[in-house]
Amino acid sequence: MNMMSKLSNMMAYLTEAVIRIFSPTDDAYPEVGPSPFEGTPCKKPSPALK
Repeated sequence: MNMMSKLSNMMAYLTEAVIRIFSPTDDAYPEVGPSPFEGTPCKKPSPALK
């Protein structure tokens, strides 16, 4: 019985994951578009980008 319970829980977990992957997105982004950059750019490149 314990193995059947674990198998049932595993199938429910995988089914919920598949449903979440293939369902429409539930993001609540505002529809105003991207925000413009209002800062000043850095004069020197960072050492990581060299």
